[in-house]
Amino acid sequence: MLRKLYRPKVTIQWDILEKEIVDEIIFRTTNTRNRLMLELMARGGMRIGEVLKLRARDVQDRKLIIHDPKSGNEQEIIFIPQKVADRLKEYIRTNNINMRIFPICYEAARTIVRKAGHLVGIHLRPHDLRRYAATHASRCGVPLEIVSKVILRHSNLATTQMYLGKISDTEAMKWIENMYA
Repeated sequence: MLRKLYRPKVTIQWDILEKEIVDEIIFRTTNTRNRLMLELMARGGMRIGEVLKLRARDVQDRKLIIHDPKSGNEQEIIFIPQKVADRLKEYIRTNNINMRIFPICYEAARTIVRKAGHLVGIHLRPHDLRRYAATHASRCGVPLEIVSKVILRHSNLATTQMYLGKISDTEAMKWIENMYA
């Protein structure tokens, strides 16, 4: 019991993907369904489970309604870019979908993500794309509160801070220059 109490806290530092790599992963994915799934995770910050639960009636232009989310709330709203929303609505319309948009299991979705990563020579997991969404938004100047409460839908800012990647020396110097230029 004492060992557990005084054990140093282990913090995991995740490798964060660069925008160019994520864009290449998405653009190299030729299957429309798979590409949409990747975009919803990378551009909307969605969890893989949320993507798989998504139904056609939950798509309301640029807003997606998630029922029974991980947070325990009754529902949550996810905002996605207009281009992704247009492609998603077109996919639903052309495939005449009125129930679940992506009727596959978790393992099949994980395999899709893993294979997409192999296209560019990296080991990719679904949550890596969610982490990318948070880090990319943060690096683009989006306030931490928006990244936490809107993009990732966390109730605690400390949880969001674990998602954000390390800042390289060159990036730190760039921000300092921008601040005092």
